[in-house]
Amino acid sequence: MAHSPSWTARHEDLNRDASRRALARRSSEVATGTPAETGRMAWSWRLGRVAGIDIYIHATFALLIVWLIMVHVTHGSTPLETLAGISFVLALFGCVVLHEYGHALTARRFGVKTRDITLLPIGGVARLERIPKDPKQELLVALAGPAVNVVIAGVLYAVVWLAGTQAGTRGSELMGLHPLGDLADINLVLAAFNLLPAFPMDGGRVLRALLAMKIPRVNATRIASALGQGMAVLFALVGFGVFGPAQPFLLFIALFVYLGAVQEFQTTRWESAVEGLTARDAMVKNFRTLVKDDRLSRAVALLLEGTQHDFPVLDENFRVVGLLLRQDLIAALSKDGGAQLPVSNSMRTKFNSAKPDEPLVTVFERMQEAQLPILPVFDEVDKLIGLLTVENVAEVVMVRNALEKAQAEHQRALLS
Repeated sequence: MAHSPSWTARHEDLNRDASRRALARRSSEVATGTPAETGRMAWSWRLGRVAGIDIYIHATFALLIVWLIMVHVTHGSTPLETLAGISFVLALFGCVVLHEYGHALTARRFGVKTRDITLLPIGGVARLERIPKDPKQELLVALAGPAVNVVIAGVLYAVVWLAGTQAGTRGSELMGLHPLGDLADINLVLAAFNLLPAFPMDGGRVLRALLAMKIPRVNATRIASALGQGMAVLFALVGFGVFGPAQPFLLFIALFVYLGAVQEFQTTRWESAVEGLTARDAMVKNFRTLVKDDRLSRAVALLLEGTQHDFPVLDENFRVVGLLLRQDLIAALSKDGGAQLPVSNSMRTKFNSAKPDEPLVTVFERMQEAQLPILPVFDEVDKLIGLLTVENVAEVVMVRNALEKAQAEHQRALLS
């Protein structure tokens, strides 16, 4: 395979420089595909791990507890009543966690992992690695959460009924007085509310899945997203009290639904734009590299003389052992003697990589997970053959969209 001029030049530089060939020993193992750690939601604390999924609670959840205490104090509740109220809310959020596990474990059956589950004051969020593309699978994953709430309600109703029977009281009479009966009622409300067609809530995903069985997924997402944004506006109006008493809680949900609907549609449209493309189609083939014992001054020279911002770092065997990012280079230069420090001091040693024939959408998701602006592309013998950059991927998408638009205009002209 022919090398690009810059790649060949760097090989020649290495061969001419005996000191670089005589590095004492190989550095740490090369990362060629190891998943980078994905960042969890900021300001969240880990509660535990169940079924291989970490559970976090967001810091703002403490505000909910403080608000509950203030409400009880304002109404003259006793400490025992206040504790009972907080316990009820915690039990409710326990049901929310089970709801999210319904999504997560169903998704797992289809090969989709869940990064974590985070509890927020407005509910729970299960971060799936991806949404199943198969409409039937997405339908089952979306329905699993509300189904768990229905099952919980059924179990709680049965417990209350049996408790009433054993106490010589009709279960139906006890149902409205027992806190478990209230919890069962709320679980049914949660199931019904989540099934509203407010994409990306569960009901919106159900709608998208059903539509995607008949029309292209991007069109189904466009419809579901538009309806979701409309529902978000309705939630906001209700939250502001346009149709009755104000419901501030709904304002947060409205914001979540509106922003989520917009983002989901943009993501789906992007996936549609890169469908069929591979990493090879978008990778940069003409790039410069550094060696780990290079001084940062050389990285500065390469940065200023071209358009490349981030650089692969090689060892004496021409294997990639790290990535030097522009942001890390600038930060290192601000230190005393920074320009004379070796590149190895500032390079990232944990990074993902790609194979040239991997789907571009999959590889780009990996870039986002790693939160890195570049991704090295290796061939079957782990030889660096290209770099995938955010800028180049965007340019490929823009070019493809322009060509498809021109083709559509041409076809319309032929039909007219």
